[in-house]
This record gives sequence, C-alpha cells and structure tokens, in this order.
Amino acid sequence: MSGKKIRTMEEFSKLSGISRPTLSKYFHDPASVRKTTRARVEVALEEYDYRPNIFAINQNRKLTKTIGILVPYLADPFFAEIVRLIERQCIDAGYWPIVFSAHGEKSLENNALATLSSLRPAGALIAPLGRSSDLDVVRRFTEEVPTVVFDSNVRVGKAFVGSNNFQSIPLVVDYLCRTGEPPCFLEMPPVNPNANKRREAYCQAMERLGHDPKVIQVAGGDWGFERIGLREGTRLIEARSLPTNTILCSNDRLAIGLLAAAYEKGMRVGHGPGCALRIAGHDDHPWAQFTCPPLTTVSQDYKAIAERSVKILFGIIDGTDIPEERTETLFDGRLMLRSSA
Repeated sequence: MSGKKIRTMEEFSKLSGISRPTLSKYFHDPASVRKTTRARVEVALEEYDYRPNIFAINQNRKLTKTIGILVPYLADPFFAEIVRLIERQCIDAGYWPIVFSAHGEKSLENNALATLSSLRPAGALIAPLGRSSDLDVVRRFTEEVPTVVFDSNVRVGKAFVGSNNFQSIPLVVDYLCRTGEPPCFLEMPPVNPNANKRREAYCQAMERLGHDPKVIQVAGGDWGFERIGLREGTRLIEARSLPTNTILCSNDRLAIGLLAAAYEKGMRVGHGPGCALRIAGHDDHPWAQFTCPPLTTVSQDYKAIAERSVKILFGIIDGTDIPEERTETLFDGRLMLRSSA
C-alpha cells in the first residue's frame, strides 16, 4: 500500500494511470467496464487506499443515487424497523440511503427536508409528523422530489403506503368483546393522523357490536409514549377511574407504559383467575412479545409496507410506473394473541 494519501479522483487517475472517465464509469457501475479494466481499478484502489467521495459523485450525476428517508422519531422501534427494511432494499438496489429524524419537531422536519433537497436525491420515502408538520414545506418538497409517504397519511407525494386502521382496530375490539368485558380505549396523544383514525375505528367497532365507546384521552403531546402510559396509567389506577378492566391502547408503546403502571400497583395483567386487568395494544412493536406478560396486539405488516413503498418509489424514479393520480395502499393487520389479554 502506498504511503501517499489520495484525496481526489484526479490524483488517483494520475497515479494509477487509469483515465478519469473510466474511473467515473467504474464508480457509477463497476459492471459497465471490461473485466480486465475492473481488475486494474480494484488493484489500484487497494494499493493507494483510495475511497471516492460518494456524495460528490452523486452530485455530478444528472440523477443521483441518493434516497432520502425521513421519519418523525427514529427512537420509536416501529420506525427503526421500517427504516432498517427500507435501507436494506435501497442498498441492494444500488442506492445510497440517508436517514433523517424530525425528533417530533416541526423545525427539525423542515430542516431535514431542506438538507435532503440540497442533496438532489433520486427520490424520498417520508413519514411526516402530520398534525404539527408545516404542510406547505412538505408539499413543496414532494413537488420537487419523487416522494412516497408511509405510515402518516398526509395528502402529499405520489403515493401513500400504510396500515388499514379500520380493519385492524375492529379486529382486536371484536376479540376483546368476545372474550371478556368490552374494552375502553386509552388514546395516544394525536401527534399524527393514525391517532384520530384509530379512535374513530374503535368507536365504530364498539357501536357496531352494541357497546358504548369509552375513550380515555391521556395528557401529553410528545413521542414519549411509554412515559405517558406509565404516568397516566398510574393516575387512572390510583383514582380507580378506569371504566372497564379491559384496556385497548392505541399503540404498543402506550400499552408498555400501562403494563409498568399495573405492575407498580400490584395488579396482575392477563386473562384468567387472579388477573385484575386485560391490556392490548396495536402495532406489534418489536418488543411486544418480550413484555411481562407478553402483549396481545395487532401487527402492522412492516415488511409489506417497506417493500411496497420502495417498489412504488423505484417505479417512479425509473419511469416505468408513474401514478397518474396519488395512490393509497393499505395493508391489513393480524391479531397477535399473547398473555396480556
């Protein structure tokens, strides 16, 4: 290995004796150059320990290989798992994914979109904050960059991919009503459109089954759902103000906090003799099967949402499948029966 540090492609071209156009062609697509040339480049890369500036290469292309991914809160395991699946597909397809988190804040979402736009991405996959988004900023971005929206159905972009809340919530409501006392609904703060849809779906399902909906709106307007579930659950248990002994939480993170509150108050959660509460959630959070007791919930189809979102975006980017009008794809949930309910 040479002791000289190569900083530019021009320097690498001069030292290796390989033309700059050939190197550009190789870095764009190694298979596009002859096998013997590819071997020469790879030997030179090893000898001079040169690594090209991928961002600079991208910016010099008419179409970059960058895919932007924006989520509202990357610490949320749901978004972390979706991003992992999307990243893998982008990488396997030869794209360079860049991930941004809005941290639940409008200003940071706006900054992320501005930064991403400056990188001239080939496309973007975004889950907007929703209620607190600056919709004009989000809309302008999606008008400039091919964009597929997932999870948070803000009406922007070429397509939306997410879960069918009006199928998944009735699925778990029906189960809970059949197997015990009808559930009340512990609602997450309405930080994105899913919150309102799940409340509406719960009320419709209860009324269809002949029961009065009982919605409990918890205090808090941020993404710390476990903390909110613990705090509000403790308050409700201490005040003995839970209207039923069966609680359906609007997401699993809220349910995990409620499980902790029940444990701290010495209340056994489950379905059977000696159990004081039944608790269920929604999403099939990656940790839901490891709570104590394991959480009954409705799964979102993470894999299907990620794959369909990426497939639609790639079709738009390469021009093979550009929707004439904005499309919506909703995947049904699946009931995951565990010990908590």
